[in-house]
Amino acid sequence: MSVVVEVPVFNIQSAVEAARAGAHRIELCDNPAEGGTTPSYGIIKQVLRLVSIDVLVMVRPHGGNFVYSDDEFVAMQHDVEACKSAGVHGIVFGILNEEGRLDVNRCSRLIDRARPMQVTLHRAFDVTRDADEALEDAIRAGFDRILTSGQRATAIEGAERIASLVRYAGNRIVIMAGSGITPENVVPLVRQTGVREIHCSAREWRDHSSRSNEQVSFNVPLPGKSGSYKVNEVKLKQILNAVDRL
Repeated sequence: MSVVVEVPVFNIQSAVEAARAGAHRIELCDNPAEGGTTPSYGIIKQVLRLVSIDVLVMVRPHGGNFVYSDDEFVAMQHDVEACKSAGVHGIVFGILNEEGRLDVNRCSRLIDRARPMQVTLHRAFDVTRDADEALEDAIRAGFDRILTSGQRATAIEGAERIASLVRYAGNRIVIMAGSGITPENVVPLVRQTGVREIHCSAREWRDHSSRSNEQVSFNVPLPGKSGSYKVNEVKLKQILNAVDRL
């Protein structure tokens, strides 16, 4: 069984580490504290220069919800064009309306602009009001794959729903499981759900030592005042080795 392992990364170093560990694909984002937003053009270009695996870029103008203003939607179109011109392999996004449904019109317009790049619907799917309805809407909009935890906090908790989505989707769209995947649970998850793609961060927090003024805080809800998330190559290799044995 061949399982694709995609790794979300939030900086250049993590992109390099994920590729070196054997990841099949990278999802490049910014702002982990907000669940990921669009990275800078400079970061995108440098990651593309340093890695040889596919790089998918998140297109998300703000954290929080997935409802965007007209101006934000225009900005997303500009970001898609920038990704295409940079040579990015795909984009990752999701647009909902205020009723909690996928905004099929806006999504399809952005997908048309993105082609021939790959297009993934991220976990905006998991906060839609109805998973089956959102699956059909994603197919109508033209997405290639859906990243989901089965509308639960982790993919393990949502495994039954993910398995149902895999069966329901058939070969019409790829279902990729993500959230809370570890070397210990990846094999049971894949076997239970039938997914052929997984999304796992294998991340750890690394403090940065610097001579900074500790009296100033920017209220960033992260594990330390100075540091960043990085890929744990050992953990990622364990996941890759586990799925290779399937």
